[in-house]
Amino acid sequence: MTKRIERVAVVGAGVMGAAIAAHFVNAQFSVDLLDIVPKELTPEEKAKGLTLTHPLVRNRIVARGLEAARRNKPTAFFLPEWLNRVRQGNLEDDFARLAEADWIIEAVTENLEIKTSLLKRIDAVRKPGTIVSTNTSGIPINRLASGLSADFRRHWLGTHFFNPPRYMKLLEIIPGAETEPRVLEAVSAMGDFRLGKGIVVCKDTPNSVANRIGTFGLQHVLLVMQQDGYSIDEVDQLTG
Repeated sequence: MTKRIERVAVVGAGVMGAAIAAHFVNAQFSVDLLDIVPKELTPEEKAKGLTLTHPLVRNRIVARGLEAARRNKPTAFFLPEWLNRVRQGNLEDDFARLAEADWIIEAVTENLEIKTSLLKRIDAVRKPGTIVSTNTSGIPINRLASGLSADFRRHWLGTHFFNPPRYMKLLEIIPGAETEPRVLEAVSAMGDFRLGKGIVVCKDTPNSVANRIGTFGLQHVLLVMQQDGYSIDEVDQLTG
């Protein structure tokens, strides 16, 4: 794929979204991070005389997500001050910024209705040819893209990062039924050479590969625990 990917937008500033944004900053991408606008003031904001229209309030969720990523041990950022390299925003005032992105990563809550509603909005503002991916670990990729534009579906795939993204090697990539091969190749190469990931291309099946194996392993541990009478502390010592 000849298109250069330099500006990345992450939508969703929770534990995964903020840390994904941080690692793209680590890899020297230009990064936007957006989330919803708070509906209520905190006691601290009230004490400062802020209102719901103040930028510090409207971008509070993103700011807190990035601060949590910075404070995590080990930190999500190569350098703590690189937090300031993330352009912060929200899904009301700054949604049009997504038109600037070469790659948009959706990392909101694991809820089909919320994700599909957001993806429809993204489809309406993205540039043709912009890659869009989701960090879902369980919702079918093809179901999420159903009803969206043909260009969206050709540039759509799952990119499942693992927590914490800076340190966990695996990146599962799940192409959709209509994903162009060159898009899969471009994202795989980017994940490998710039993000330092080990790439596994997966089928569009619930939980992809790693979580299917992990779920089986967890259930087997519980079965052996019951059969052989291990205590919780003993299981922790053997598997923790």
